[in-house]
Amino acid sequence: MKYDVLIIGAGPSGIFTALELIRNDFKGRICILEKGLPVEKRFCPKKDTRVCVNCKQCNITTGFSGAGAFSDGKLSLSYEVGGDLPMLIGQEKAQSLINYTDSIYLEFGADTKIEGISAPEKTKEIRKRAIKSGLKLVDCPIRHMGTEKAHEIYKRIQDFLVDNGVELIFNADCRDVIIENETCIGAKYSINGSDEIEVFGEKVIIATGRKGADWLEGMCRSHGVGHSAGTVDIGVRVEVRNEVMDEVNELLYESKLIGYPNPFRNKVRTFCQNPGGFVSQENYDNNLAVVNGHSYKELKSNNTNLSILCSHNFSVPFNEPIKYASMVGALCNMLGNGKILVQRYGDILDGKRTWQRELDRSNVRPSLPDAVAGDISAAIPYRTLVNILKFIEALDNVVPGFASPETLLYAPEIKFYSNRIDMDDKLKTNIKNLYCLGDSSGWTRGLMMASSMGVYMGRLIISGEA
Repeated sequence: MKYDVLIIGAGPSGIFTALELIRNDFKGRICILEKGLPVEKRFCPKKDTRVCVNCKQCNITTGFSGAGAFSDGKLSLSYEVGGDLPMLIGQEKAQSLINYTDSIYLEFGADTKIEGISAPEKTKEIRKRAIKSGLKLVDCPIRHMGTEKAHEIYKRIQDFLVDNGVELIFNADCRDVIIENETCIGAKYSINGSDEIEVFGEKVIIATGRKGADWLEGMCRSHGVGHSAGTVDIGVRVEVRNEVMDEVNELLYESKLIGYPNPFRNKVRTFCQNPGGFVSQENYDNNLAVVNGHSYKELKSNNTNLSILCSHNFSVPFNEPIKYASMVGALCNMLGNGKILVQRYGDILDGKRTWQRELDRSNVRPSLPDAVAGDISAAIPYRTLVNILKFIEALDNVVPGFASPETLLYAPEIKFYSNRIDMDDKLKTNIKNLYCLGDSSGWTRGLMMASSMGVYMGRLIISGEA
């Protein structure tokens, strides 16, 4: 079977490529191969079992709309947040794409309310405290869809694509891309372990998300696709009582703070803040359990959780940052018997592990019920942990009470976008007709920037520039 556009991965960047083509009356045939299930069939049994049952394929990370369907559904509306695409195409173009992409989300039912812009004078006071603590507060309006509402929005988008002739092939495990004479002409996939099926496309777009970042790196090595080792983010998910975060939650919804703490000066940042949210678990290849966080529109907890990530940039001869991060994660899982580890901040400072009986009597009760009380300092690299602890210490001056002895740290939180594909401002790689988008490309981080990159790809195809 041959298509005009073949997209591997039904995450935000792949979806929005197809959307933009349809919105511009593209007459060619479009096919999307997706390893997971349609959005309406994606269900995590942990909601009922309260513990992860280690599904063969994690519905949190795979399926239509990728991890986006089960994320907290935050759309960052500034080019300053969400990755390095603006470095590639320019800040003005990136912001224009974000504004346009946001309008599409609104068309499909996203909440019209924008967080983080209601009280600029009060926000200045938070910024002043951040500056005194050596941190930078990044201005970023947020549109919060919510986990359950994101599910509904992506279902509408999925139906729209099908109604407009896009062929969606689910349970399609892409095994390889087909490259002849330095030109990509298609891909090979199997369904539920079947024999390999070949499918061909005039344009082949890989948009496999964080879940497929390691797979894409393997494709690059096998086929000589230009790439380089990018930044790898390793960190923890922090959980505190809502009372501690009330001011920031009300004014900003998400506080995006950046610091470079001594002595190592690595970049450390907050990410994915979830007021009244829930800490969650995602499973990647080789049963790697990674922590994340969700926030619903209606259902709320007594806690706020957010990620604190430490960025690492490796130099020659090392060029396997994804493997490095995976090994850190595997060590955490080993100590937690395959589960997410959790430890109180005060216990880390005291040089002791956390016990379940201590969690049971704490003010902060874990919203991830099957997290294992233990010692994350036995698994997280020294440099990473010191950076995170110094950052928390500084953050306590911005948000008093954040560095409480009972504050919870879950590990591992890892972001798999460290393999960066070499491309020009028209998204062209060194392999003709092969394009790589979204978080797996290393150029975006998060829903909005990945979606915007998909829009840009669609426009390039329409204009004939791709």
